[in-house]
Amino acid sequence: MIQFFSLPKRAALLTAVLLAGTITSGFAQLGIGRPAGRQVVDGIIAKIDNQIVLRSDLEAIYAQEVARADGKPLPPDLQCRIMQSLALNKLLLAKAETDSVVVEDAQVKSELDRRMNYFAQQIGSEKKLEEYYNKPIKQLKEDLRPQVREQLTQQKMQEQIAGKVTVTPREVRQYFSRIPKDSLPYYSTEVEVGQIIKYAKVNSSAKQATQAKLNELRARILAGESFEELAKKYSEDPGSGAQGGYLGFFKRKELVPEYEAAALRLEPGGLSPVVESQFGFHLIQLIERKGEQYSTRHILLKPATGTTDANEASLDLAKLRRRILADSITFAKAAKDNSDDKTSGANGGLISNREDGSSYLPLDKLDPAIFFTIDTMKVGHITPPMPYRTDDGKDAVRIIWLKSNTAPHQANFKDDYQKLSQAALTEKKNKALDGWFRENRGSVYIEVDPQYSGCNLLDATN
Repeated sequence: MIQFFSLPKRAALLTAVLLAGTITSGFAQLGIGRPAGRQVVDGIIAKIDNQIVLRSDLEAIYAQEVARADGKPLPPDLQCRIMQSLALNKLLLAKAETDSVVVEDAQVKSELDRRMNYFAQQIGSEKKLEEYYNKPIKQLKEDLRPQVREQLTQQKMQEQIAGKVTVTPREVRQYFSRIPKDSLPYYSTEVEVGQIIKYAKVNSSAKQATQAKLNELRARILAGESFEELAKKYSEDPGSGAQGGYLGFFKRKELVPEYEAAALRLEPGGLSPVVESQFGFHLIQLIERKGEQYSTRHILLKPATGTTDANEASLDLAKLRRRILADSITFAKAAKDNSDDKTSGANGGLISNREDGSSYLPLDKLDPAIFFTIDTMKVGHITPPMPYRTDDGKDAVRIIWLKSNTAPHQANFKDDYQKLSQAALTEKKNKALDGWFRENRGSVYIEVDPQYSGCNLLDATN
């Protein structure tokens, strides 16, 4: 496996390639092409079974690594290493197809929605994002869908191969002892930041208006109008609305509980009452059941923007903050039990570093809103409730906790155990993946552009 960073603030290059296109820096990371008017010469530079590697794939990753290096020298064989990692990812896809490893549509849709909401927020609005790419959001999602499905499939394959790998404290110490003293990295100021988020509630009058509109549509359908035509005209689910509300087949527990429960109470052709979920209000029609799977169509309406009320969320967080400051509950437990952000909540409220998965965040990588909030905070301080807009565009309130503020220093076992543990785990997982690659690289057909014939694709010993 290819890993050229000594003690890692970054994971293996394979992981970097896997995550290309996820949220890191810049709108080029959308992975959905360039705005109209720019053209790039592309071509196939490798084939692994029926999977292909494009020249643009390699160039995009190379550009990212150059940007991350920030002027520091890069390995002279960087392009070959990227090429090797891209080929390894394609082998994961080829074997996933052979082993019938699939990613459900619901997971792909969720990831697409997350990315679009994030980038719309970063650029200012969905409209601005559409103007930047000269395409509607729906088309941007469709352009990105194959790439997202590939990335999620690769991640699922990696998880099957190395997901159960763990490291012991002894292994972490052994890992640290192998690092030459003159190669220990120097860490700049890093902080650990926790948050507890509560979503603003939609006010009752807005809810009632939305429910009334859906009940009106329900009456029109029962009177004989076409569900599909009304979904095309009124549904606010951009993915299914244009398809007449059709969502396709799902297994149990793949859709939100409220939706699934209402759908499974219906007979084929039946129409549900109005159903509320975290996404809004639904009118659901069951189409068909096949064993443990079922297909539905729906009309989704959301309360009008600007109709949320954050007062209740602010009061709840203010009470929670007082309990934490009085030591009647820890921040970690309060976050786990109360935060509407399940990702950080499950981590005791701590925000994870997207590059290495640790809780240590370099100051220069912080979200500006967090940076300016903690800039004058003392360690242990918790802010009063503050307005917040989530990555997916929800109005919310949050409190922020500065858990630690580590001064610049050279890596040591005591202060940097968490980072060292993650690095040791990454190394061990890479070794597990290496073994898998060695066992499987001979089972695929490989064809390489002569320009890269010296890169020893799928040679896990390099």
